[in-house]
Amino acid sequence: MNYLIIILITFISGVVGTGLGGVVGAVMKRDSNKIVSLLLSFAAGIMLAVVCFDLMSEPLHMMEEGTLPSLTPLIIVASVAAGYGIVYLLNFLIDKRTNREVKHIDENHPATADDLDELIHSNHFETHRDAKSNLFIAGLVMMFAIALHNLPEGMVIGASYALEADLGKSLFTGSGFIMAIVIGLHNVPEGMAVSVPLISGGMKKYKAILLTALSGLPTVFGALLGYAIGGINDIMLVISLGFASGAMLYVVFGELLPESILMWRSKLPAFALFVGVLAGFLLVIF
Repeated sequence: MNYLIIILITFISGVVGTGLGGVVGAVMKRDSNKIVSLLLSFAAGIMLAVVCFDLMSEPLHMMEEGTLPSLTPLIIVASVAAGYGIVYLLNFLIDKRTNREVKHIDENHPATADDLDELIHSNHFETHRDAKSNLFIAGLVMMFAIALHNLPEGMVIGASYALEADLGKSLFTGSGFIMAIVIGLHNVPEGMAVSVPLISGGMKKYKAILLTALSGLPTVFGALLGYAIGGINDIMLVISLGFASGAMLYVVFGELLPESILMWRSKLPAFALFVGVLAGFLLVIF
């Protein structure tokens, strides 16, 4: 029964969330960067709070109760580093692949840390604006890129639920449900990044929205994987939580925050992050 509920929740978070972004991208223009910037920062703050105050701290409480060995902190650090490193590598390979399609004229070409178009690969779309077939391919590249990193995002949800099952908590309260909601909201702008180039490349809107929604399907597989690994024993639960935490920390620091700051160069995104951390803390505590 737990697996069915987790599949349903992560399906809504991954497939419906990304598909909703596809719908928004199909019917609206991106002219609200400031609002999106604040929402991304706020979501990043909640994610950061859940990771630090719940996913990474709960194994320490289990260690104090004697159910885990004294080396648990080192296991946490190693698994967090592995999760962060693997997602970083996936994104590096995606960047390397998409950069081949854009002519880098000289060493002054902006890096991903300096330019929003570089970070979200819209430069790739702009380069082929007059070649619809290539723009269509660009949308497919973005679809597969998002599908790849939705897998570890799903693991965050699954590992959180494995922890709650170990603690005897309900599936509709706690960090698992919170992360499912936050990741679902985070998937909306990602869905927009997929549907816009697909539609501009000549695909019918309903097909573009369907493909966009399908790119969120790996979230379900990731959740099942994280839940299964975390349910093996306490050590595997710690490893699953750590890996998922590392993946989520990359999403926060490597994607959400850079995107929000580049969309609105102001101090307000940092304030939204601060508010998100406080909100996440309250959600974890209560």
